[in-house]
Amino acid sequence: MPANVVPQGSVFLIQLSNRIDTRTVKAGDHFQARLAEPLVAASGQTIESGRKIKGHVSAVEPGLRTRVILSFEEIDTAKGWVPLIATVTGVPGEHGLCQISEEGEISRQGMTKEQIAEAIVVGAGRGAEAGERSGGKRGAASGASSGAAEGAISAFESGHDLVLEKGTALEIRLDRNLAVPSR
Repeated sequence: MPANVVPQGSVFLIQLSNRIDTRTVKAGDHFQARLAEPLVAASGQTIESGRKIKGHVSAVEPGLRTRVILSFEEIDTAKGWVPLIATVTGVPGEHGLCQISEEGEISRQGMTKEQIAEAIVVGAGRGAEAGERSGGKRGAASGASSGAAEGAISAFESGHDLVLEKGTALEIRLDRNLAVPSR
């Protein structure tokens, strides 16, 4: 292996320069990131922390199991742009997200049974309150039932968006050797 190469399989951190939100992003949309730590080849040649990375969204799947696949295109080195072939392997610090596939698919974990139950109880309480004000006990029962349904729908809808804020750290793994240009 040439000395100016960061080897395939190397894992490192980057930070998103853009917000990626599954409600608005589409396959083909471009994003940028920055290298969060230096990459060093065996020769000692380095791609410094802070260097720009370009990529695009390969796939977005909103819904019950929201997921997004990010593809990387190239990284800026001190000597110019070079191809970057890598896969997202994790999103450190984001406990509601999980990486579930070899293709680098990032998905949102579904709501827990406890979170859904809490949303239904809160919705039922709000509905009962409103129903009692307008229709006494009968109104309270009717309001509780519609409030519970609204709470469940709201929990279901809000629990499935996937948002990677600007500055989110992503752990990525090189899928091919990365040659660090020497001139």
